[in-house]
Amino acid sequence: MCDDLIVLGVETSCDETAAAVVASGRHLLSSVVSSQIEVHRRFGGVVPEIASRKHVESVIPVVDEALRQAGVTMRELGAVAVTYGPGLVGALLVGLSAAKGLAFASRVPMVCVNHIEAHIYANFLAHPGLEPPLVCLTVSGGHTDLVAMEAHGRYTVLGRTRDDAAGEAFDKVARVMGLPYPGGPALERLARDGDPEAIRFPLSRVADSPGDFSFSGLKTAVINYLHAAEQRGEHVSLPDVAASFQRAVVEELCDRVSNALRSHRPATLALSGGVAANGAVRGALRAVAEAHGVAFVCPPPELCTDNAAMVACAGYYQFVNFGPCELSANACPGADLPQRRPSAGVEVTPGHGAHVHS
Repeated sequence: MCDDLIVLGVETSCDETAAAVVASGRHLLSSVVSSQIEVHRRFGGVVPEIASRKHVESVIPVVDEALRQAGVTMRELGAVAVTYGPGLVGALLVGLSAAKGLAFASRVPMVCVNHIEAHIYANFLAHPGLEPPLVCLTVSGGHTDLVAMEAHGRYTVLGRTRDDAAGEAFDKVARVMGLPYPGGPALERLARDGDPEAIRFPLSRVADSPGDFSFSGLKTAVINYLHAAEQRGEHVSLPDVAASFQRAVVEELCDRVSNALRSHRPATLALSGGVAANGAVRGALRAVAEAHGVAFVCPPPELCTDNAAMVACAGYYQFVNFGPCELSANACPGADLPQRRPSAGVEVTPGHGAHVHS
């Protein structure tokens, strides 16, 4: 490992412009996030074109602030890590272009990081003693992925959503209920005052792939329930609806995770992604881990939502194990988790780039 390697992370995959500086893979020196929540709230969701334009305005000031807070210069960096996908293509291109320019001008190597992989690595940043192998559930507005991580850069996808991600279902149900954007946190707050057993919404199973998730049917069932009650003029307890919907999502997540723990028997279950900040989700999965006798880890809320600290952390391990990427690398909005082969070795000279020995 390169114990003195300092990595700048850049994240622009959706609606957060973020930069962070991480030393030695696990020591967070700074983390700056410029949120676009207020910009998109009037539309009830993220508008891709607006998100891209806001990234253009914010990315360099955010990077400058992250470097200032960390007390380092570009010449002291060992690498620049940037999210290349999955995400909104326009937003990804802004961050990737900024990282390319910074890396080229400062003669610093660049590392392209997968966004889902970065979420997994938020746990490594939050728990310095964590090491693979492990099983991680990444739950966010765009992703619901259950992954076995055998080693750095080696993954087996055990399950993923066939339609809506869990966070997407939260947001869409919240919107129909008239809750403010972002809907997921608002729905969670409302659910605290409701009865999770009041309404039995249907749970889904994917016949040909029992490890996969499907939340579209659940979302539709909730929306139909609300519309039918409205048409009949019936009073609906929105806290009960929120709590019952949330319970159904948690049940499906726990069912798939329990199956994965039985079949793979990992030492650790990790949770990541924006929905990992949901208290009901965290509590239920912690209980599942305890029932199976495995350790449970989850990042603090500020490392669950999109941030650049997780990108820098993932970039560190990618760089020291597999080397840098080419400056010709492009954005990939539908990127899957990568499978990598270790490089023959990476020699790092802080401030003067890196040399890969083949």
